[in-house]
Amino acid sequence: MTKSSLLFHYISRRRLASILALSLIACGLLLVNISPSVSALQQERVFTEAQARRGAALYAKHCASCHGQKLEGTPSTALAGSSFMAKWGQGKHTVDDLYFITRDQMPYGAGRSLTDRQYIDIIAFILKSNLWPSGARELAADPATLKQIKIAPKNSPAPTQAEQSDAQKSEPSSALGGGPDQAALNAAHTNSTDWLLTNHDYAGQRYVDLKQINRLNASSLRPVWLYQAADLNTFHTNPLVYRGVMYLTTATSTIALDATSGQVRWRHNWRLKGKQGWPVQRGVAIKDGMVVRGTHDGYLVALNAATGKEIWDKAIVDMMKNEGGFTMPPLIYEDLIIIGPAGSELGVKGWIGAFRLKDGQQVWRFNTIPDDGEPGAETWGKADARLKGGGSVWTPVSLDTERGELYVAVANPAPDFYGEARPGDNLYSNSMIALDVRTGKLRWHYQVVPHDTHDWDLTQASPLFTATVDGKTRKLAATVGKNGVLHVVDRDTHKRVFEVPVSSQFNTEVPLTTEGVRVCPGIQGGVLWNGPSFNPQTNMLYVNSVEWCGHFGVAKELRYVEGQFYMGGFARLDPIEEARGWLTAIDASTGKIRWRYKSNRQMVAAVTSTSADLVFTGEITGDFIALDGRDGKVLYRFNTGGPINGGVITYSINGKQYIAVMSGNATAFWQARPGSSTAVVFALPDVRSQKSEVRSQESE
Repeated sequence: MTKSSLLFHYISRRRLASILALSLIACGLLLVNISPSVSALQQERVFTEAQARRGAALYAKHCASCHGQKLEGTPSTALAGSSFMAKWGQGKHTVDDLYFITRDQMPYGAGRSLTDRQYIDIIAFILKSNLWPSGARELAADPATLKQIKIAPKNSPAPTQAEQSDAQKSEPSSALGGGPDQAALNAAHTNSTDWLLTNHDYAGQRYVDLKQINRLNASSLRPVWLYQAADLNTFHTNPLVYRGVMYLTTATSTIALDATSGQVRWRHNWRLKGKQGWPVQRGVAIKDGMVVRGTHDGYLVALNAATGKEIWDKAIVDMMKNEGGFTMPPLIYEDLIIIGPAGSELGVKGWIGAFRLKDGQQVWRFNTIPDDGEPGAETWGKADARLKGGGSVWTPVSLDTERGELYVAVANPAPDFYGEARPGDNLYSNSMIALDVRTGKLRWHYQVVPHDTHDWDLTQASPLFTATVDGKTRKLAATVGKNGVLHVVDRDTHKRVFEVPVSSQFNTEVPLTTEGVRVCPGIQGGVLWNGPSFNPQTNMLYVNSVEWCGHFGVAKELRYVEGQFYMGGFARLDPIEEARGWLTAIDASTGKIRWRYKSNRQMVAAVTSTSADLVFTGEITGDFIALDGRDGKVLYRFNTGGPINGGVITYSINGKQYIAVMSGNATAFWQARPGSSTAVVFALPDVRSQKSEVRSQESE
């Protein structure tokens, strides 16, 4: 820069800065506030155009599959615009924080796999994408300098119409009618027509007494209708079916369809009101004419099941505490909605609570990471570690209605890998907890992974079932997680009956090092957000799992960046070519493996079994498969066009059995072919169609 241009800059600096600031505020874009020790020139122009171009190429190669070509956050989190600013632009973070998180944790499962130069170039591109101007000096990977550059808050936008009045609801709850009532929900395990709860019934058995589709005719299945929800976010929903209507969700929409044709009855689109968590949604609950769901900005929403009109909404999660919003499906029992927020990796302090069905008012709340003086607090060693100790709840719960006992799978502690920060067993992380459903009081717990240092969430506390063990009838509970081991526990004695690995186990007890240790399962191994099915006829548990090893390492320096992943180390997955999936059939009385189906890709979809001894599930490849539940033989296969990582259910209407498969996008680290959120429904051809097909074949 010449002396004259420097002089011009000095004279005009304040005016130019004011114009720039006003322009950026008007656009809702990124502003910086820097300490006086860094010049105004650096404040406005801290990277070069060439550096940002290098970063753009690196982003396209390593990041775009998760965060979108335009950083829009499909299917993962946004790195530009208002969503990015909601996470990073609160005046608490510096560019060094952004660089630290990106370098240590990204790409997901491959942190620190690029050079420091490459990471800082990507940061330059992210800044440019948020309209930070380029200059003549490159941004350097120098923490001392980066710590001086703050990502400052923008002005709060005017409230949206939805925010201006919570009182303007479409209709009062008195206008409701219909069911299902509590008696119908209690009897859901015997219902072969509807699918009333996320895992079919309170016990979560995912078993239906339907025999129209059987081993002899399963090969004749055909898709009969499909519905595309026009959503490219991850599609994990488990649909419900009640009296001919199917209810399913996307990240922000709740949709009611005719379950025989796919015709839309209604669609409710939630207008996000504040800071957002993960745009993942796993389904609704239904009772007394109301459909209830959580949102990823921390609200409970109740809709009229007949019309889709909003009855009430209520902010439940304090999103400014960085909790991840709601991703789990709620469970409704009597007048209580049971739900808890996600977000262990954000350094939250987890909980699960019950809220009134009529208005969302809190009834009770159980801290999955104990407060001072609560049982389990002594298992943390350091009291302040519990303040951001993780233990979120993000998958379905189950319920023993006779005992009034609620079973909850609690996720991992935080920081994920840096165990030294939280000495002890870290209750109630990685535990199945049994609570009094009406009061939230703890009755007992079973911890699967004490002092977890591998992000091995417990993901399912179901099914609840009865089986004969050593000649004695026992009431049992299955629980599984990302450590890849199925545990069966006696609900009376609270003791383990057996445990069975369902994915490879290697170096699971080896302490982590800063260099890294190869471990099986890896960070995305084991059993994820869909759990086992129990078939009382075959007396087998059927469970999908992921075989995918990787390296875990502990950080040289523990660092907490508010609102960002609090990992305390790194995790790298083995090449995708080495990943595979399993569907394992296990004797529910002995734990003996009866058969296994191997997929060449990961298996995370729901599993459903029937009284015709069939098992229905799906693969990340997009294949829906029907198997013989006795020996695992594949009887039918159909590619739905997108990864199957959500619900697979079966139901019957007017004497006709249907199978609904949720096919849609998967988080990018699964490296699956993208697909739009789609419900694909299968059935057997009717008798007339079958006869016509036979005549046609004979004439040929």
